[in-house]
Amino acid sequence: MPTKTLHIPTADGRADAFAAFPERAGRHPGVLMYADGFGLRPALREMACELAGHGYYVLVPNLFYRHGPAPVIELPAHIGEEDRSAVFAQLMPLIEAHTTERVLRDADAYLRFLTTRPEVSVGPVAVTGYCIGGLLAVRTAAAHCGQVAAVAGFHAPVGAAGSDTLSRLTAPVHFGHAESDLTPEALGELNQVLDAAGVDHTSEIYPGTVHGFTMSDTDTFNPTALRLHWDRLLPLLDRALTHG
Repeated sequence: MPTKTLHIPTADGRADAFAAFPERAGRHPGVLMYADGFGLRPALREMACELAGHGYYVLVPNLFYRHGPAPVIELPAHIGEEDRSAVFAQLMPLIEAHTTERVLRDADAYLRFLTTRPEVSVGPVAVTGYCIGGLLAVRTAAAHCGQVAAVAGFHAPVGAAGSDTLSRLTAPVHFGHAESDLTPEALGELNQVLDAAGVDHTSEIYPGTVHGFTMSDTDTFNPTALRLHWDRLLPLLDRALTHG
Protein backbone atom coordinates (compact mmCIF):
# COMPACT_ATOMS: atom_id res chain seq x y z
CA MET A 1 0.00 0.00 0.00
CA PRO A 2 1.65 3.28 -1.07
CA THR A 3 1.94 5.81 1.75
CA LYS A 4 3.43 9.27 2.11
CA THR A 5 4.26 11.74 4.83
CA LEU A 6 3.14 15.17 3.65
CA HIS A 7 3.08 18.74 4.89
CA ILE A 8 -0.06 20.81 4.45
CA PRO A 9 0.23 24.61 4.31
CA THR A 10 -2.23 26.19 6.75
CA ALA A 11 -3.02 29.68 7.96
CA ASP A 12 -0.94 28.95 11.07
CA GLY A 13 2.01 27.02 9.66
CA ARG A 14 2.43 23.56 8.17
CA ALA A 15 0.61 20.44 9.33
CA ASP A 16 2.35 17.12 8.94
CA ALA A 17 0.03 14.42 7.62
CA PHE A 18 -0.08 10.79 6.58
CA ALA A 19 -1.59 9.68 3.27
CA ALA A 20 -2.43 6.19 2.01
CA PHE A 21 -3.79 5.36 -1.42
CA PRO A 22 -4.31 2.42 -3.80
CA GLU A 23 -1.41 0.89 -5.70
CA ARG A 24 -3.10 1.21 -9.06
CA ALA A 25 -2.37 4.38 -10.97
CA GLY A 26 -4.97 7.06 -11.57
CA ARG A 27 -7.24 9.17 -9.45
CA HIS A 28 -9.20 7.92 -6.45
CA PRO A 29 -12.02 9.39 -4.34
CA GLY A 30 -10.65 11.42 -1.45
CA VAL A 31 -11.32 10.92 2.26
CA LEU A 32 -10.20 13.26 5.02
CA MET A 33 -9.77 11.20 8.19
CA TYR A 34 -9.56 12.93 11.57
CA ALA A 35 -7.76 11.07 14.35
CA ASP A 36 -9.03 10.61 17.88
CA GLY A 37 -7.65 12.59 20.79
CA PHE A 38 -4.51 10.44 20.98
CA GLY A 39 -3.55 11.78 17.57
CA LEU A 40 -1.79 10.49 14.49
CA ARG A 41 0.04 7.25 15.30
CA PRO A 42 0.45 3.69 13.95
CA ALA A 43 -3.13 2.65 14.76
CA LEU A 44 -4.49 5.51 12.64
CA ARG A 45 -2.04 4.77 9.86
CA GLU A 46 -3.30 1.18 9.83
CA MET A 47 -6.91 2.34 9.55
CA ALA A 48 -6.01 4.71 6.73
CA CYS A 49 -4.28 1.89 4.87
CA GLU A 50 -7.28 -0.39 5.38
CA LEU A 51 -9.57 2.24 3.89
CA ALA A 52 -7.17 2.98 1.04
CA GLY A 53 -7.27 -0.72 0.19
CA HIS A 54 -10.93 -0.21 -0.75
CA GLY A 55 -10.00 2.33 -3.40
CA TYR A 56 -9.71 5.67 -1.57
CA TYR A 57 -7.01 8.29 -1.14
CA VAL A 58 -6.98 8.85 2.63
CA LEU A 59 -5.41 11.90 4.26
CA VAL A 60 -4.86 11.93 8.04
CA PRO A 61 -3.52 15.26 9.35
CA ASN A 62 -1.75 15.79 12.65
CA LEU A 63 -4.42 17.79 14.48
CA PHE A 64 -1.89 19.17 16.96
CA TYR A 65 0.75 20.31 14.47
CA ARG A 66 0.98 23.71 16.18
CA HIS A 67 2.67 21.91 19.07
CA GLY A 68 5.06 19.85 16.94
CA PRO A 69 5.11 16.89 14.53
CA ALA A 70 3.31 13.67 15.36
CA PRO A 71 3.52 12.08 17.81
CA VAL A 72 3.27 15.34 19.74
CA ILE A 73 3.57 13.47 23.03
CA GLU A 74 5.12 10.11 23.74
CA LEU A 75 2.47 7.40 23.74
CA PRO A 76 2.76 3.83 24.98
CA ALA A 77 2.44 1.16 22.29
CA HIS A 78 -0.76 0.04 24.02
CA ILE A 79 -2.81 2.64 25.87
CA GLY A 80 -4.27 0.95 28.92
CA GLU A 81 -6.42 2.28 31.71
CA GLU A 82 -3.34 2.81 33.85
CA ASP A 83 -1.90 5.14 31.18
CA ARG A 84 -4.91 7.33 30.50
CA SER A 85 -4.59 9.85 33.32
CA ALA A 86 -0.98 10.69 32.52
CA VAL A 87 -1.61 10.78 28.77
CA PHE A 88 -4.66 13.01 29.03
CA ALA A 89 -2.90 15.34 31.44
CA GLN A 90 -0.59 16.12 28.51
CA LEU A 91 -3.24 16.03 25.79
CA MET A 92 -6.05 18.06 27.31
CA PRO A 93 -4.29 21.43 26.97
CA LEU A 94 -3.76 20.66 23.26
CA ILE A 95 -7.37 19.58 22.78
CA GLU A 96 -8.71 22.62 24.64
CA ALA A 97 -6.53 24.94 22.53
CA HIS A 98 -8.00 23.44 19.36
CA THR A 99 -10.88 25.90 19.17
CA THR A 100 -13.70 25.86 16.63
CA GLU A 101 -11.99 28.76 14.84
CA ARG A 102 -8.81 26.72 14.51
CA VAL A 103 -10.77 23.68 13.39
CA LEU A 104 -12.43 25.60 10.58
CA ARG A 105 -9.20 27.31 9.46
CA ASP A 106 -7.48 23.95 9.33
CA ALA A 107 -10.42 22.32 7.55
CA ASP A 108 -10.13 24.89 4.77
CA ALA A 109 -6.47 24.00 4.35
CA TYR A 110 -6.96 20.23 4.58
CA LEU A 111 -9.74 20.16 1.99
CA ARG A 112 -7.88 22.50 -0.35
CA PHE A 113 -4.81 20.26 -0.12
CA LEU A 114 -6.74 17.00 -0.50
CA THR A 115 -8.80 18.10 -3.48
CA THR A 116 -5.75 19.32 -5.39
CA ARG A 117 -3.68 16.15 -5.00
CA PRO A 118 -2.95 14.61 -8.41
CA GLU A 119 -4.01 11.19 -7.09
CA VAL A 120 -7.47 12.42 -5.98
CA SER A 121 -10.54 12.38 -8.19
CA VAL A 122 -12.14 15.65 -9.18
CA GLY A 123 -15.31 16.30 -7.18
CA PRO A 124 -16.54 16.02 -3.61
CA VAL A 125 -14.75 14.10 -0.87
CA ALA A 126 -15.82 12.40 2.36
CA VAL A 127 -14.86 13.24 5.94
CA THR A 128 -14.68 10.75 8.78
CA GLY A 129 -13.38 10.93 12.32
CA TYR A 130 -12.98 9.18 15.66
CA CYS A 131 -13.65 10.57 19.14
CA ILE A 132 -12.91 14.31 18.96
CA GLY A 133 -12.14 13.75 15.27
CA GLY A 134 -15.79 12.89 14.67
CA LEU A 135 -16.78 16.29 16.02
CA LEU A 136 -14.22 17.89 13.71
CA ALA A 137 -15.66 15.90 10.80
CA VAL A 138 -19.12 17.31 11.51
CA ARG A 139 -17.84 20.87 11.74
CA THR A 140 -15.87 20.42 8.52
CA ALA A 141 -18.83 18.99 6.63
CA ALA A 142 -21.21 21.70 7.85
CA ALA A 143 -18.80 24.43 6.75
CA HIS A 144 -18.09 22.85 3.34
CA CYS A 145 -21.40 21.46 2.16
CA GLY A 146 -20.47 21.78 -1.51
CA GLN A 147 -17.25 19.81 -1.09
CA VAL A 148 -18.28 17.05 1.33
CA ALA A 149 -20.41 14.20 0.00
CA ALA A 150 -20.47 12.02 3.13
CA VAL A 151 -19.59 12.37 6.80
CA ALA A 152 -19.09 9.77 9.52
CA GLY A 153 -18.18 9.88 13.19
CA PHE A 154 -17.45 7.04 15.61
CA HIS A 155 -17.52 7.19 19.44
CA ALA A 156 -17.63 10.93 18.83
CA PRO A 157 -19.22 13.76 20.84
CA VAL A 158 -21.12 14.96 17.78
CA GLY A 159 -23.86 16.54 19.87
CA ALA A 160 -21.29 19.08 21.04
CA ALA A 161 -21.40 20.57 17.54
CA GLY A 162 -24.82 22.01 18.44
CA SER A 163 -28.12 21.78 16.62
CA ASP A 164 -27.31 24.75 14.37
CA THR A 165 -24.20 23.02 13.00
CA LEU A 166 -25.86 19.61 12.74
CA SER A 167 -28.79 21.18 10.90
CA ARG A 168 -26.44 22.57 8.25
CA LEU A 169 -25.29 19.12 7.18
CA THR A 170 -26.31 18.32 3.63
CA ALA A 171 -24.29 15.13 3.06
CA PRO A 172 -25.42 11.64 4.11
CA VAL A 173 -24.27 10.88 7.66
CA HIS A 174 -23.44 7.86 9.78
CA PHE A 175 -22.77 8.11 13.50
CA GLY A 176 -21.69 5.01 15.41
CA HIS A 177 -21.94 5.70 19.15
CA ALA A 178 -20.39 3.85 22.07
CA GLU A 179 -22.90 2.37 24.49
CA SER A 180 -20.98 4.04 27.34
CA ASP A 181 -21.16 7.47 25.67
CA LEU A 182 -24.82 7.89 24.85
CA THR A 183 -28.09 6.84 26.45
CA PRO A 184 -30.98 5.76 24.21
CA GLU A 185 -32.77 8.95 25.25
CA ALA A 186 -29.84 11.13 24.19
CA LEU A 187 -29.61 9.20 20.92
CA GLY A 188 -33.27 9.93 20.31
CA GLU A 189 -32.75 13.64 20.91
CA LEU A 190 -29.78 13.73 18.53
CA ASN A 191 -31.70 11.90 15.84
CA GLN A 192 -34.66 14.25 16.25
CA VAL A 193 -32.35 17.16 15.40
CA LEU A 194 -31.14 15.35 12.29
CA ASP A 195 -34.67 14.36 11.31
CA ALA A 196 -35.98 17.90 11.73
CA ALA A 197 -33.20 19.23 9.51
CA GLY A 198 -33.88 16.62 6.83
CA VAL A 199 -30.39 15.12 7.16
CA ASP A 200 -30.02 11.72 5.47
CA HIS A 201 -28.58 9.75 8.36
CA THR A 202 -28.08 6.57 10.29
CA SER A 203 -27.16 7.11 13.93
CA GLU A 204 -26.96 4.16 16.27
CA ILE A 205 -25.43 2.81 19.44
CA TYR A 206 -23.06 -0.08 18.81
CA PRO A 207 -23.95 -2.81 21.33
CA GLY A 208 -21.54 -3.66 24.11
CA THR A 209 -19.09 -0.87 23.35
CA VAL A 210 -17.21 1.71 25.36
CA HIS A 211 -15.59 4.91 24.19
CA GLY A 212 -12.71 4.30 21.76
CA PHE A 213 -13.97 0.95 20.48
CA THR A 214 -12.33 1.29 17.03
CA MET A 215 -8.81 1.92 18.33
CA SER A 216 -6.73 -1.27 18.25
CA ASP A 217 -3.98 0.17 20.48
CA THR A 218 -6.26 0.80 23.46
CA ASP A 219 -7.90 -1.40 26.07
CA THR A 220 -11.34 -0.20 24.90
CA PHE A 221 -10.89 -1.84 21.48
CA ASN A 222 -13.76 -4.03 20.33
CA PRO A 223 -13.00 -6.01 17.15
CA THR A 224 -16.66 -6.84 16.55
CA ALA A 225 -17.57 -3.16 16.70
CA LEU A 226 -14.66 -2.28 14.42
CA ARG A 227 -16.08 -4.67 11.81
CA LEU A 228 -19.49 -3.07 12.22
CA HIS A 229 -17.82 0.33 11.71
CA TRP A 230 -16.43 -0.87 8.36
CA ASP A 231 -19.80 -2.40 7.46
CA ARG A 232 -21.40 1.03 7.92
CA LEU A 233 -18.62 3.26 6.60
CA LEU A 234 -17.74 1.49 3.35
CA PRO A 235 -21.28 1.44 1.86
CA LEU A 236 -21.71 5.11 2.83
CA LEU A 237 -18.53 6.05 0.96
CA ASP A 238 -19.37 3.83 -1.97
CA ARG A 239 -22.78 5.46 -2.44
CA ALA A 240 -21.46 8.99 -2.01
CA LEU A 241 -18.18 8.85 -3.89
CA THR A 242 -18.28 5.91 -6.27
CA HIS A 243 -21.87 5.40 -7.35
CA GLY A 244 -23.43 8.70 -6.25
